[in-house]
Amino acid sequence: MATPTPPLTPRMQTPTTMSPLGSPRSKKSTATVMPEITLEQPSSKNKTPGSKSTKLFRRVRSAFRSLPIMSPMCKLPMGGTRLHENHVHGGTRVTGTLFGYRKTRVNLAIQENPRSLPILLLELAIPTGKLLQDLGVGLVRIALECEKKPSEKTKIVDEPIWALYCNGKKSGYGVKREPTEEDLVVMQMLHAVSMGAGVLPVTSGGGGGGGGQQEGDLTYMRAHFERVVGSRDSETYYMMNPDGNSGPELSIFFVRV
Repeated sequence: MATPTPPLTPRMQTPTTMSPLGSPRSKKSTATVMPEITLEQPSSKNKTPGSKSTKLFRRVRSAFRSLPIMSPMCKLPMGGTRLHENHVHGGTRVTGTLFGYRKTRVNLAIQENPRSLPILLLELAIPTGKLLQDLGVGLVRIALECEKKPSEKTKIVDEPIWALYCNGKKSGYGVKREPTEEDLVVMQMLHAVSMGAGVLPVTSGGGGGGGGQQEGDLTYMRAHFERVVGSRDSETYYMMNPDGNSGPELSIFFVRV
């Protein structure tokens, strides 16, 4: 007489969790998931705009700009706007980070310092690998243009979308977006890095604003930028080089036309 077959019992499935950038991991690796976000609020969030001294300065600056430009008879040699190798006259130093998977769109995060939350996060229609390759060859100029509207009160960096030009060539669009949890993880992992470039030790996933599974390494480049406000309708970020004039250099221009 045959022995009756024991009833089948459903096997327990091992639950999966998400890695910092969205790819599935087994339960065994949950110890390294999601570092605690300790980034600080930028100080600009706590400032009250519209002080008397600021208004007076803006009025004087506006009056000065309305004066005619006089061309001197003796032309002095122009060495650019830099007073020193690592400083731009009238600029404010910030931290800028380019990051993303090599085959996906590059992201630019601007912070007051490496330990603060981003004050500006852009997604540019340029592959990360292509931009980093161009930076290794020479000077890269990125222009972000948007339409100027009558009685415009929005700060230029608060515009939602710009036409993107890279070294004079139309390259799609640049989009401002809010930092995602994945973006904050990247910033947290780099909070002790003031400048440098490399590959982040993360599993490929949906980070860097791409969404879904990504291919390649999550690369980054971090450097000091000098922020120069030309007017309400123009703002520029210059990437500063620790070794003077050599190495990669990047200029990002925001302009309303």
